[in-house]
This record gives sequence, C-alpha cells and structure tokens, in this order.
Amino acid sequence: MKVIVAGTGFVGLTHAAVLAESGHEVYAYDIDRAKLAAYSSGERAQIERYVNEPGLASIISDTLNRYLFFTDSLDEILDGAEAIFLCLPTPPNLDGSTDLTAYTNAAHHLAERLAKRTDGRRVVLVNKSTVPVGTARYLQRIMDEHSVQNFGVASNPEFLPEGNAVEGSRRPDRVVIGADDEADFNILRHVYAPFVNHVRIKYIETTPETAEAIKYVANTLLLTYISFWNGIGARLGETFGNIRMEDLKRGVTADDRISTWGSYVSNGAGGSCFGKDIQSLMYQLRRQNQSDALLKEVYEINEYQKTYLLDRAVNEADFNFNNKTVALMGLAFKKRTNDMRDSSALKVVEGLLGRGVKAVRAYDPLATEEAKHYFDPTKNNLFEKISYHTSAQEAIEGTDALFITTDWEEFRGLSSTIKKVAQPPYLIIDGRRMIPDYLDLVDAGFTYLAVGSRLLPRKK
Repeated sequence: MKVIVAGTGFVGLTHAAVLAESGHEVYAYDIDRAKLAAYSSGERAQIERYVNEPGLASIISDTLNRYLFFTDSLDEILDGAEAIFLCLPTPPNLDGSTDLTAYTNAAHHLAERLAKRTDGRRVVLVNKSTVPVGTARYLQRIMDEHSVQNFGVASNPEFLPEGNAVEGSRRPDRVVIGADDEADFNILRHVYAPFVNHVRIKYIETTPETAEAIKYVANTLLLTYISFWNGIGARLGETFGNIRMEDLKRGVTADDRISTWGSYVSNGAGGSCFGKDIQSLMYQLRRQNQSDALLKEVYEINEYQKTYLLDRAVNEADFNFNNKTVALMGLAFKKRTNDMRDSSALKVVEGLLGRGVKAVRAYDPLATEEAKHYFDPTKNNLFEKISYHTSAQEAIEGTDALFITTDWEEFRGLSSTIKKVAQPPYLIIDGRRMIPDYLDLVDAGFTYLAVGSRLLPRKK
C-alpha cells in the first residue's frame, strides 16, 4: 500500500520505518529540511542526532529509497495514497490543555491539497499523535471545510516505549483502531495485515472517541502505578526501619491480580507522554465539570519525587550543597534513549543550581548533546557550571557527592568506581536504587541515601 506519515519525530519516524520494513511504500513528510537531509543520508550518526532508538537507523538504511522515502512536498505524494498518518507534536499549554497549533496548521495544509488531488480513491486520515477526545471529529470538520471528497478519519494511538520502540512496532501488544466507516477499517486492516488475526496481538476496532480515550487512560494508569509505589512504598521504606523494598515488591506482586509493572520506586517518571497526557486528561475532565482529584494527586506525587531527595540530603544527611561539586549520573529520562523531555535530571539540575553548587559534572551514555540544548549558557549563565564527561569515572573525579538520576545498567557497577576516585566523607544519592552493594560503600566510609530507604550514614 502507499502510505504517508506526516511528522518524523520519535513516533512518526519509527512508524514510517517499520511500515516500510513490512513492504509498504511509505513517504515520510516533514517541513524540517535539516531532519529530512539527516534521515535521507542513511547514516546512523546523522539519524541518531534526531531520534536515537536501538535498531531504527538500520531499518532506515535498509529500506531507504526502496520502500521508504523522505520529502517536504505533499503535492508530489498524495495521489495514490490510501492512508495518511498524522504524527505531529501536541505539547501541553500552561493550563494543561493540549496545544493543537501544529496539528491544526498541518491539517489545514493537508486539506487544501487533498481538495485539489486528481486521484479520487478513498483515503483515511489517521491520528497517531495523542490528541484530546473528539479530535477525530475536529479533523473531519477541517476536511469538510475545504470540501475534501472521499475521505475518512480514524484514531490509531501509539503505545511505543522509548528505548524499545522498534520491537514495540514490530510486535505490539495491541493495535487500536477507532473509525466510523467499514471502508476505513478495511484500509487499516490492510496496513496492519500481519496483526489482524494474530494469536497474541490484540487487534481492537472501536469508535474514534474510544480509541482516543484508551491512550489517555492507559498512560495515566501506568503513571498511577508508579506514583502509588513512590507515594506509598517509598514512604514506608523511608519511614520505618528494616523494610526491604525489593522484598516488599515481591511480596505484594506475588498476587496475580497486581501488576509487577511500575512496582519500583524512583526519583520520578519522565518522558514525552506521562506528564503531558495526565495534564491533558485532567483538563478535559475539568472542562466537563468532572473531578480530576485522583489524577492531580498522581501527578503531584510524581513531580515531588524528582527533587525531594535533595531535601532529604539536606535534612537527613546534613549536607550543604553550597559551593560543592556534584556528579550527575544520567540526563535522559530513562535508559536506552537520548530523550530528555520531562527528565528528572532537569529538575535535579535546577535544584542543585538553586542550592548554590559550584559545579555539576554530568555523564550520560547518549544524552550529552541533547543536554547542551536544554542547558544553554547563552540563555542562563548558571548553566556554565555544568560540564559533560565521557565516563562515569571522569565525572565523579573531584566531586563531593553524586546523584544517580537515570537507570542506565552500567550504573549498577558504580561502587568500585566510587571507591577508586572519591574520598569519604562523600554522599551518594541513588534515585534509582541502582547500586546493589551499597553496604560495602557504607562500610568504606561513604554515606548512602536512596529512594525507598532510610539514610545509611558512613561508618567512621
């Protein structure tokens, strides 16, 4: 089939690449020519400057100019297209509502061109971006306003976990299609033919509004799991002595009715979806005079987790951050990605600078270049205090404390590095409970402060 994917960010690029890998003729459309040039090069380093997902660059290179094409011109590709996926940015406004500016502009631009096409075959416009309930109807009104003929609208939300998006696209746990017309369902059954009658993958056909709601409920429920464990599990471990957090998790989730996913404690969840989606759902409920109390508490617990360990360091470890040098282990919101959107590291850096640290020495395997955009010294001279390093050891040298804020697997082996280059008294703040042999560090004279546990002061 001939498919157009409008928007080549994380969702759009992954979707386009995997559809092309399946043998569809895919045209990835974007207005950012620099991005398109990088993708069209087929070179991993160029592609990963924009989207760094394991395995994605290889698919692009393998399918480029055979099944996958990049373009900034809609006029040249509309004829013959049967499905157009809208993978556009939908950031939050200050009040929590979804900013549909880019989406609306793109929809009008698309409608103007669809109205003039010479090919009269049916085309289905598919919302893959996370958009408020009712957006498919909004898209339909835009098409009608421009007198577009023989089209349908559908909702097909994405559920891609960053760091595992390629496999999540190749072997999804579900495909959700919301549409009104059998012709549109039929087109999308052809797009997703390998999944329609799959023995494991759930292929769900429903209304557009239900499909839109499924994405919001799924993401807010996932964040609720995380906030429950942080708001209850972590507080128990930090309040009462001799509670073993890992045993608590195993004991609770031994009940098959209780999810193991999210049953960990951390310094908060980040990424492009959770915070944005829960704020949008809260706004949508408030607009309909419905209570958002539960969602508000979930959101506030997650935001609190991002910085409260700094307060614990001051109050429990009697640590004064003023004029200290701190190593920051991790910048991305989670391992296996360079994405820093809503990363806990953003709040940690803000908190450290606000407490007057002399320097922040940061290390992340993938996100250094991304961090330089977030912490631009030309916009805030306090960011001049941040330096970037090529290894954990290099970042830790000459510091007074370290904060682990991302769950990179290599951080599990940090204890030997800490002993090698750091000198007690020294504070270790473990926001991800990454160091399994923390008692050895305490015995060696280090102070260990982890989410979900009481402070372990150094043995003198």
